[in-house]
Amino acid sequence: MGCIITIKLINYHVIMVAPPAVGESPSSGGGGGGDTPQQQQSSAAALLGKDKAMFRSLKRTHDMFLTDQGSLPPVCEDAEKIKKLVKARDQFGLVIPIVERKKREMAAQGLTDLHEAEAGGQTEGAADGKSGTETSLAVYSGNKSLIPSGLGGDTDKTKTSNSIVAQAKKLSTMPKPKWHPPWKLHRVISGHLGWVRCVTLEPGNEWFATGSADRVIKIWDLASCKLKLSLTGHVSTVRGLVVSPRHPYLFSCGEDRQVKCWDLEYNKVIRHYHGHLSAVYGLSLHPTIDVLVSVGRDSVGRVWDMRTKANIHTLSGHTNTVASVLTQAAEPQVITGSHDSTIRLWDLAAGKSLATLTNHKKSVRALALHPDLYMFASASTDNIKQWKCPKGEFIQNLSGHNAILNALAVNQDGVLVSGADNGSLQFWDWRTGYNFQRSQTQVQPGSMDSEAGIFAMTYDLSGTRLITTEADKTIKIYKEDDEATEESHPVDWKPDILKRRRF
Repeated sequence: MGCIITIKLINYHVIMVAPPAVGESPSSGGGGGGDTPQQQQSSAAALLGKDKAMFRSLKRTHDMFLTDQGSLPPVCEDAEKIKKLVKARDQFGLVIPIVERKKREMAAQGLTDLHEAEAGGQTEGAADGKSGTETSLAVYSGNKSLIPSGLGGDTDKTKTSNSIVAQAKKLSTMPKPKWHPPWKLHRVISGHLGWVRCVTLEPGNEWFATGSADRVIKIWDLASCKLKLSLTGHVSTVRGLVVSPRHPYLFSCGEDRQVKCWDLEYNKVIRHYHGHLSAVYGLSLHPTIDVLVSVGRDSVGRVWDMRTKANIHTLSGHTNTVASVLTQAAEPQVITGSHDSTIRLWDLAAGKSLATLTNHKKSVRALALHPDLYMFASASTDNIKQWKCPKGEFIQNLSGHNAILNALAVNQDGVLVSGADNGSLQFWDWRTGYNFQRSQTQVQPGSMDSEAGIFAMTYDLSGTRLITTEADKTIKIYKEDDEATEESHPVDWKPDILKRRRF
C-alpha cells in the first residue's frame, strides 16, 4: 500500500508524516491502528484541502503587501532635521560662522546672491524692469548661466553679468626654496660594541659623547675623532645623554631605570636620581635654571632639582611611552613627544599641561628645536610637522620620508635633517619644506643590512658637521660639500600651482 507524505504549515513549523518502517504494517502505531483504506483516503483528502486553503491565504497576503515590497520606510521629518543639524555641526562647524558673517555682510550691502558678492556687485536686472533678485535666481554653471523660465532679459546684459561672475581666483604658490650645498660622508668612527643609541655635544664644541647598548659612555674629540674617555656604570643600554653648559657635569639615562650625574673632573658618578618605574629614554637640561627633565617608558616626565636630587614635578598625561623631550627658557618650557601620537606643551612652574597637539597619527619619536626661530619640529612615521611656540600653532607638514623616523636635527642655516630606522637620511629646507637631498647610509663590513638604522643625530655649534649614531655600532660624521655650487647641484624645484594640502 502506498505511503502518503504530507507537509503541514502550523505556526511556521514544518511537520512531515513519515512512511512506515520496513516490515511494519501501515496500521501499526498509536491512535489510528484500525483505519481502513477508505478512511485513509478521506484523511489524505482533508489534509490536501487544508494545504490548498493555507496556500490561498499565503497568496492573498503576498498580493496585499506586493505593492509596498520595494518601497522605503516613511521619512520622519523631525529626525531628518536633527540629522542634518548634527552633521552640519560636526563637519562644517568651523566654517559656519564664516558663512554667516558673509551673509550678514551681503545683507548690509544689499546683496542677495553669493555669486553677486564674488563678482563685487549686484547683478544687473533684466530689461523688462524685473529686479536683480529674480535675475540672481539663475543657475551658474562654470562661465554659463541658465536663465529660469518666465524671466525675460537682455542677452548682452546677461553675458556681461556672467563675465563678472567668472573672475578667476588667485591660487596660493610655494615660495622658492633656498639653495643648500649637499652633504657627504666625512668620517666613520668605530669603537662601540653595540647599537649606538644617543649622542650629545659639549657646549664648547670640543668633544662629544655617545651612549650605546654595550652600557658604555664614550667621549670623543670632535676635531680628531679620537677616543678620549670611556665611562662605565650603567647596567643596561644607555639611551640619553646631555652636557651641562654651566657645570662640568654629564647626565645619562638608560634602560636600567637610572638617571646619573657624572662629574667630568673626577670621571665618576656623584648623583643618582631615583623615581622612574621603567626604562628612561630621554633627557633635557633647562638652559637657564638647574633643572633636569627625564622621560621614559612609564609614560611620565620627571622634573629634577639638579643639586638636591628632588623630584619637583611629575608631568603626567601621556598614555604611552614618552620618547623625546625638549626644554627652553621661554614658554612652553617643556615639550614632550610620546608613542600615544600626541605632543604636550608643559608649564614648568606649575607642572601642568598647557596644550596637547594631536595632529600626528602615529608615535612621535623625535623632536628638534630651531636654534634661532621660536619654532620646533616633530617626527612621526612618514611625516614631519613644524610648530610655532608658545601655543603649538601648526605651520606645515613635510611628507616623503616613508619610514619610522627616530631622529631630527636642525642648524642655524635652516637645514632640517631626519634619520630613520632603515638607514635613510633626508635633508629639508626649513622655510619651504623642500626635500633637497636623500641619502642612504652604508653598513660597515661584518654588519647585516638590517643594521642600517639611525638612532640619534646632532649638529655641532657651527652647523657644518652632522654627527649620527647608528645600529651598525658606528658613529658617522657628515659635512657640506665645499665644491658644490648652484650650477653643479641646482634646485630641482617646480612651483606648486595648486593649494598645498593641509594636515
